[in-house]
Formats: sequence, C-alpha cells, structure tokens
Amino acid sequence: MLDKGSYRLPTETEWEYFARAGTTTPFSFGADASSLTDHAWCGKNASQEVHPVGQKLPNAWRLFDVHGNVWEWCWDWYAEAYPSAATAEDYAGPKTGEYKVLRGGSFKIMAGGPRAAKRAKNKPTGSRDSFGLRIVQSVTR
Repeated sequence: MLDKGSYRLPTETEWEYFARAGTTTPFSFGADASSLTDHAWCGKNASQEVHPVGQKLPNAWRLFDVHGNVWEWCWDWYAEAYPSAATAEDYAGPKTGEYKVLRGGSFKIMAGGPRAAKRAKNKPTGSRDSFGLRIVQSVTR
C-alpha cells in the first residue's frame, strides 16, 4: 500500500467493508429492497442520470451513495472468485490482470440490484457515464 497520508482508491474488501457499515445484509440499511430508493439512485428513480452525492440517506457510518448512482473503481485487479465474507484484512486480489474491480452498482441498475456485494469489472482505461470513484486516505495502525 501507499505511505501514511497518501490518497488512493479503496481495495475491494475495504470498499465492501465501508459500504456494509457493520451489517451482513444485502444493503447497508437491511435486507428489504423496497427501501432502496431512500438510499440510492438506481434504475427505478434516477431518470438514467448521475445525481450529486448526498441527496439520499447515508449508511450507518454516514457514507453516502454506496449503493447505486455510479460504479466505483477499486484498487484491485478483478478475480471471478471473491469471498463473500471478506473483511478489510483477509483478502487480496490478484497481483495483475486485465480488468479492475468496480463496486456498488449505478443509476442504470434496477431496484434490488445495487447491493453491498455488487461487483463488476472493466479495463482500467474504460470510461462510462456510470463510472466514478471514491478516494480513501492511507493510515497506519
């Protein structure tokens, strides 16, 4: 990883860890997809466009838009197999690859789709109106 204080993309497991905010349910707010539009921009309410961050309810750790709005790039190379119960400390993806990981879903995914475990892949040179990023700061323990 990078030096303390430097900024980077989150790893895939870091992304899922903060998106879940301590839960084990499909969404950071529980298992009931009927509440998704209160928390996310998705195919059901987004009018097929990106929206400014912070207009929907945050997760329990006060992070906005972890479900839907835009797919978020992760630091890791994509691997088909990904442990469903991973934590920020116990999984590292492949050292190299052709595709990078995207997490969270986007405004184009129908309600119920942008779960905390939602994954996708794309070449790192890829660009779409439904791709974005979230920056994290490295710290030491």
